[in-house]
Amino acid sequence: MKFIITIFQDEDGMFIAECPSIPGCVSQGKTEHEAEKNIQEAIKECLEVRAEKGMPLTVRTRQVEVHV
Repeated sequence: MKFIITIFQDEDGMFIAECPSIPGCVSQGKTEHEAEKNIQEAIKECLEVRAEKGMPLTVRTRQVEVHV
């Protein structure tokens, strides 16, 4: 499966990775590469837990346009 992830650097310099289509699926790393590796493992674990609990594996994500 393929997933969109977001990665940003927090105020302490850590890179935070999230998977928007899996609620609560977050990881981190000292580098972007480490955060990406860690979120891949977190995604696998989140999917396993959601499957065990009979929950939908993902939620819908949408792109919206906001005029600023």
